[in-house]
Amino acid sequence: MHGFTQTSASWRPVRRALGARYKAVAPDLPGHGAFAARPASFPACDAYLRALPRGPFALAGYSMGGRIALHAALSLGARLTRLVLVAATAGLADPAERAARRRDDDALADRIEAIGVEAFVREWSAQPLFAGIPRGVAEQANADRRHNTAAGLAAALRGLGTGVMPSLWDRLPELALPVTIIVGDRDAKFLDIAHRMAAALPAARLVVVPGAGHALPLEAPDAVAAAIEAG
Repeated sequence: MHGFTQTSASWRPVRRALGARYKAVAPDLPGHGAFAARPASFPACDAYLRALPRGPFALAGYSMGGRIALHAALSLGARLTRLVLVAATAGLADPAERAARRRDDDALADRIEAIGVEAFVREWSAQPLFAGIPRGVAEQANADRRHNTAAGLAAALRGLGTGVMPSLWDRLPELALPVTIIVGDRDAKFLDIAHRMAAALPAARLVVVPGAGHALPLEAPDAVAAAIEAG
């Protein structure tokens, strides 16, 4: 499950690294790519997961997709064998902070609709979160982002943003299944979050990728694939 502003294409490098050893399915999430017009909400994402074959599967999510995957893990039961969280968070535990983030996301959604995808992509990719990403990787990420629509991205912020989705920090101890947490060592904010999540989860394995930032599926696909394979 990809991150905000990306599409299923952002997982292609990881899927190539996994090769034929896995049957990997990477959907466009609501509000993104081919599903830009689909209502953007967690129930819409959960409905997709429930429509997958009944056999057991592992679920991997990056950033926004990681938050969605974490929510899904609490409802999928035995169908889910393992969870892989890539540069992800369990949300915002403080109600005031979550409300402030929702206001910020609403304002950003309004701005996306006002300036359009091209201008927004330039602004989004220039934020400190993506500082230090190799130029070729940045160009690949931005090309993918341009496959979205302003209306779709705005809807995703309003329906799937960190300020909208409830915090799961207090529910992490409920997840008894194996959870692999992957984070880049240059991604300071999410590195701290990763350590906190690993400490709260009953069966967590933390993988820190040297020299990598936040955009791990594109920056370090081999490392992400290796962490997925290691089980």
